[in-house]
Amino acid sequence: MATNGTAAMVCPTPMKATSNGSFQHENPLDYALPLLILQICLVVVFTRTLALILRPLRQPRVIAEIIGGILLGPSALGRNTKFLHRVFPAKSMTVLDTVANIGLLFFLFLVGLELDIRAIRRTGKKSLGIAVAGITFPFVLGIGTSFVLRSTISKGVDQGPFLVFMGVSLSITAFPVLARILAELKLLTTDVGRMAMSAAAVNDVAAWILLALAIALSGDNTSPIVSLWVLLCGSAFVLAAVLLLRPALAYMARRSPDGEPVKELYICITLTLVLAAGFVTDTIGIHALFGAFVVGIVVPKDGRFPEILIEKIEDLVSGLFLPLYFVSSGLKTNVATISGGRSWGLLVLVIFTACFGKIVGTVAVSRIFKVPMRESVVLGFLMNTKGLVELIVLNIGKDRKVLNDQTFAILVLMALFTTFITTPTVTALYKPARKVASSSYKKRTVQRPGPDKDFRILACFHSTRNIPSMINLIETSRGTRRGRLCVYAMHLMELSERSSSISMVHKARRNGLPFWNKKRTDKDQMVIAFEAYQQLSSVAVRPMTAISPLNSIHEDITTSAHQKQVAIILLPFHKYQRLDGVMESLGHSFHLVNQRVIRQAPCSVGILIDRGLGGSSQVSASDVSYTIAIPFFGGRDDQEALAYGVRMSEHPGISLTVVHFVAPPGKSLLDLDGAYGSTRIEISDLSQSQDGKEEDVQRFFSEQNATKNESVSYEKKVVEGKADIVGKLKSMRNTNLFLVGRMPEVSSLTERSDCPELGPVGGFLESSEFSTTASVLVVQQYDPAANFSQLEEEEAPAPEFWDASDDATV
Repeated sequence: MATNGTAAMVCPTPMKATSNGSFQHENPLDYALPLLILQICLVVVFTRTLALILRPLRQPRVIAEIIGGILLGPSALGRNTKFLHRVFPAKSMTVLDTVANIGLLFFLFLVGLELDIRAIRRTGKKSLGIAVAGITFPFVLGIGTSFVLRSTISKGVDQGPFLVFMGVSLSITAFPVLARILAELKLLTTDVGRMAMSAAAVNDVAAWILLALAIALSGDNTSPIVSLWVLLCGSAFVLAAVLLLRPALAYMARRSPDGEPVKELYICITLTLVLAAGFVTDTIGIHALFGAFVVGIVVPKDGRFPEILIEKIEDLVSGLFLPLYFVSSGLKTNVATISGGRSWGLLVLVIFTACFGKIVGTVAVSRIFKVPMRESVVLGFLMNTKGLVELIVLNIGKDRKVLNDQTFAILVLMALFTTFITTPTVTALYKPARKVASSSYKKRTVQRPGPDKDFRILACFHSTRNIPSMINLIETSRGTRRGRLCVYAMHLMELSERSSSISMVHKARRNGLPFWNKKRTDKDQMVIAFEAYQQLSSVAVRPMTAISPLNSIHEDITTSAHQKQVAIILLPFHKYQRLDGVMESLGHSFHLVNQRVIRQAPCSVGILIDRGLGGSSQVSASDVSYTIAIPFFGGRDDQEALAYGVRMSEHPGISLTVVHFVAPPGKSLLDLDGAYGSTRIEISDLSQSQDGKEEDVQRFFSEQNATKNESVSYEKKVVEGKADIVGKLKSMRNTNLFLVGRMPEVSSLTERSDCPELGPVGGFLESSEFSTTASVLVVQQYDPAANFSQLEEEEAPAPEFWDASDDATV
């Protein structure tokens, strides 16, 4: 009886899966499935809210998830025993931990997919040296620190496993977190970022080997023979994965060619292999996560097969299941155990040791390879990034009773601190050099004196929807009597939290700017359209891709425009026309991109409001037949639109009409009824007298008459008020394309506008009530008085001995 009583006390009643509902007088939180659903929803909402709060600090999402786990645990909200026992009761932890580890299993499979062993084998001396130093120095210091901890707060633990776990926990670099930080800071394709990623990849593989060693040494049976068997079986598993699993996975990858869907059976087999490998490694005694990671590494990295695998599982795993692991870890972390001067002193010691080992070791080796001091220090801080793998090591150590509660909490806070300081420190220390000869960049506008030898356009697009009209617009810009037209076609892609986004950026070249598609094997299908246009025309097209967060992608656009010395940037409007003619927005973030480019552009800018210019497909040069209208009111932007129209009129398929609106004698178009309101941007020092405008327009038509250009017509329209202007514009609504200046010398034609980047006339032409067929190009001429803040970046030295070819991009 005593035995039964003891068993009843120790073993809680197992939870049933589902309840009969509250109407049956049953509490859903007493059952496993509804409680798990509540836990997942709470964790996701809480961690995503924290991520939103930390976004201005440019912290990776893993920071928010670690903090969220700690706050939900006994360190903060969990101090309320009612909350902890109701939402995270002890009897539910087995289910929570199981689901969290299933998610973690597949996430580490994704991490393995991101690592390319071929690239690691090609790692240059610099990156390999940095990786070795970044592991060795902190590992040795971690062993030294372990003696201090064993004599104070970790008395009685096995010395061997504790030494290895401390060394591993201090020497790890989080490869996925580092990639996210570098991508966020636009450093992933710089020399520093490339070397950091190469070194982190080597570090990641070494960390898993050391972790396998630590696990083998930390079993309940500490016999050296058992540990040796575990290591031998683990090595045999890796060998079997390379010799048996890799050929099978390569066969499935070959049977999944580009452009065809991957068979569902192949996906199912691969995911089952991940689980089976986890079972085998768990049976061996080196944790199920190791098997999933190895399967991810042996999957062939070429072709669409790995990309499809990532697409199938990354959102579910990263979005729902992975945050559960951070909460599971947070529930084991009690910051309150760090109490008293000795405990806090040990926390400072551990943080100092971790930072000192990584940073000093990395700096020392970097200086041996003649890397500049500033870049060396930045590399040290980057290599000090911790993350998920660190938590995995700590949780395994705690589950195997190698780490007690206080040591566990100290090491979790160390990982949080070292990762948190990475972004602000790197931002303060390092800004990549982007050397551009500003004095040679003179052709910043379409309107320029003398004949054109070279006309450069940066054409941006978000999706396939923008491509036909953008190509047709470029075709009209070719001219016939001008010099060469060169187009830089930039595909704007948002850098999301997905692993696939980082994988795309990995394929970038090392120049720190949007990468060129010249040597890519998996070409962007949207870029192929521009390359096909190049083959059919005399236009030189250079495709490129920018992958950045939407809140900073304008920096890629403006910096690329400056580097390539383009005359005009063409942007797609943030709204697209539905079949019913209504303009629908892609989102406020896309709207802000255009506004930022307008403010910071180093050249003229055009925003294309697309209503099907040329139809839904690319039009060949011989089939181009467009009517273009330019409402001319005066001002710098109208002159730029006029100059662009003149260039277009040289195309044999273009008919250009210029309507010159003038006010009656003694009046101004700016005095017409309907002021532009608070959204108006004042024109300063750009206005001309009425006589000056007349001279400009007359000079333009004198030039056209001299060249006998019959495709251009001119009309002078005297208007008394806004109604006259609107009436005239509506009479031309069947025009294919309107070219208008962004800020002409006229008052607003609409009562209100939510698009100040279009100006007083463009805002009216954009409205569905005006037309559903006429596309509009709103042009802003480059203003030399504007402040181009992107060029104010500090220029880091670029020494000649920095041999970028020495290291391989991962």
